[in-house]
Amino acid sequence: MRARACDNRRVDAREPGSQLDEVLIGGREQRRIVIVDYDPSWPARFELERDRVQRALGALAHRIEHIGSTAVPGLAAKPIIDLLVTVTDPDDDVTTVPALESAGYQLRVREPGHRMFRTPARDVHVHVHVWRDSDPEVRRYLRFRDQLRRSPQDRVAYQRLKQELAMRDWTDMNDYADAKGPFIAALLAGES
Repeated sequence: MRARACDNRRVDAREPGSQLDEVLIGGREQRRIVIVDYDPSWPARFELERDRVQRALGALAHRIEHIGSTAVPGLAAKPIIDLLVTVTDPDDDVTTVPALESAGYQLRVREPGHRMFRTPARDVHVHVHVWRDSDPEVRRYLRFRDQLRRSPQDRVAYQRLKQELAMRDWTDMNDYADAKGPFIAALLAGES
């Protein structure tokens, strides 16, 4: 799950001049995908980051959740702590962007209805996704996380897929995310 176009269709990262190039700050990145065993320190790292975001945004933050694979106990993952933060207006760059930047996060994605910030340090990545509470992506991320937490069978299948995909060379990290899309869609549709 990653940046999406304003019309809610997934952006095709292979499409030259795609909207992906317009919403990524700093351009596309080619990185080796590394999946590591579950680290029991990830929930504590989330708590630290949640407190950091809460201090930065104050009452602007309606909800802060741990999402992504590091939020699923026992699931191997890229060591990236993903936070889902909801605000009244994610497009309000006058308040949200300076607040999160002053807390040490860098803006990486700017698209209608969504902002993604990350930490500059690469030892443990932290991604902060900012949406409106009513955005369908919020429910989608939480449903996916909760299903993986509930179902050992789905968790094992997803881990296997991620490990297989991580062995490939990707010209862009977004291609890796796209390759997981059919599994995620099937799981959320009740088919795994």
